Amino acid sequence: MTQANLSGGPQSRPPSVEAVARDATWLAHRYDPGHDAVHFLPVSRAIHAQATFATDEHLPAGLDPLVVRRQDAIAAASPRAPLHFLFHSAFCCSTLLARAFDRPGWGMGLKEPVILNDLIGWRRRGGQGSDMAEVLDDVLTLLARPFGPGEMVCVKASTAVNALAPAMLTLREESCAVLLYAPLRTYLGSIARKGLDGRLWVRTLLTGMLDDKLVQLGFGPRDYLGQTDLQVAAIGWLANQQLFARLVDQFGPERVRTLDSATLMRDPAGAVAAFAALTARPLSAADVAEIAAGPAFRTHSKSGTPFDARDRTTEIAHGDQLHADEIDKVAHWAEKVAASAGIALDGPSPLVA
Repeated sequence: MTQANLSGGPQSRPPSVEAVARDATWLAHRYDPGHDAVHFLPVSRAIHAQATFATDEHLPAGLDPLVVRRQDAIAAASPRAPLHFLFHSAFCCSTLLARAFDRPGWGMGLKEPVILNDLIGWRRRGGQGSDMAEVLDDVLTLLARPFGPGEMVCVKASTAVNALAPAMLTLREESCAVLLYAPLRTYLGSIARKGLDGRLWVRTLLTGMLDDKLVQLGFGPRDYLGQTDLQVAAIGWLANQQLFARLVDQFGPERVRTLDSATLMRDPAGAVAAFAALTARPLSAADVAEIAAGPAFRTHSKSGTPFDARDRTTEIAHGDQLHADEIDKVAHWAEKVAASAGIALDGPSPLVA
């Protein structure tokens, strides 16, 4: 893939730094800590809508990155839009909700921008180079460029980024966050249905959470070797519930609320209206009804095929039936771990009462 360096490298008639830094359709895609540079990709609103995530796997092939020194990009960036966050513990309809926030004139949902994963990876490696808080602050500024006049931006970060949530909310005192999770048994069923890929994924997730020091459940390093895949999944889920409770306690329910996927699918209009109220982004009753009846809640977030709340219920029930014994045993074990660690299975300060 060809790269064009907007800060001095050879390139015939490249877009100006100002043109790139002020246009939200140039996605701040990657951060290179070695060169303190940001890689931008041309990603239109239509491409965002089509892509499951804003990752190389899901974006069109052949997009040429434009590389800009971070400080140059920030110096040229346009005034930022209101910025809010959707943090989640995976497999809980977070992509669906981020898609629902794509409403011209009101807001835009960014689905798992990789640049935040770059920052968490950089931190795990020791973060040599520029000041990490300054870089995170600048990255948030570049993600908060408005797609249209008067619009907010809601960043749905990947689950791997959850350890940065406290810093992100601290750096953006005006920002709110929804903490989305699936009920424990639903989550375990999702992992079981995904077979080997899901079971490997939860172990990779737990490794990162251990590096981030997010797991405080009384287990030693050798304990995880003796746990089954679904027990490892439950540990990650419980650690995220523990983190979510701390976030609500630290930043207060006026900024941070929790939401479970069952409630979201049962009452999408209520969830959308509550989010609009939390973020002070008014929506009329007609707007809320249109979003709740729109494609985000009527098609599969990954495949784009027709898929609604009834289909989701059927899928969950089928998966639970195939793996019922394992799910029941691990859920019972996890409930005892939660009780011992003082972790509530239901998130505090729910977005929808």
